[in-house]
Amino acid sequence: MRRPYVFQSLCGWATILFLAAACASAGDTKKGGAPMTVSNGKQVTLEYTLKLDDQSVVDTNVGGEPIKLTQGNHEIVPGLEKALDGMTVGEKKKVTVAPPEGYGSVDPTAFQEVDRKMVPTDAQKVGAQLEGKTSDGRTVYPRISEVKHKTIVLDFNHPLAGKTLYFDVKVLDVAQAVTK
Repeated sequence: MRRPYVFQSLCGWATILFLAAACASAGDTKKGGAPMTVSNGKQVTLEYTLKLDDQSVVDTNVGGEPIKLTQGNHEIVPGLEKALDGMTVGEKKKVTVAPPEGYGSVDPTAFQEVDRKMVPTDAQKVGAQLEGKTSDGRTVYPRISEVKHKTIVLDFNHPLAGKTLYFDVKVLDVAQAVTK
């Protein structure tokens, strides 16, 4: 009568081992499981610093609130999203993103010349950021690129258009995305 008992115990262990193997292959990160990697649909928590060619820091969240995004949802520039694919928790990477994979090239048709009277006098300086509304109600933030005698040239390109972006990223967490 002991034999069936031993057999049942062995079957129980086999089931436990099978379940443990299934959890590990599913990306379980607990106690010895393989770490989850960044892939489409995963929620990724990042720390980053963004620099330009001259090494000036444009943006960083180091020491602040980490950014959370869902990989594959196009919430960040395409070049960075591609570079994150396959990274694991704790991994750091330096990523260079060329303009076509960042904020695009400078579009010459995105410049508009307006009457100088349309811009407040104290804002009539090259580099000044303005805020306005389009005819369809969208808010826009053009920059002044040139001040002429009677007109002002507004640049509606993204401020980082045409620039190579240099990211230092660290993956803080990778999890299953929360579905609503």
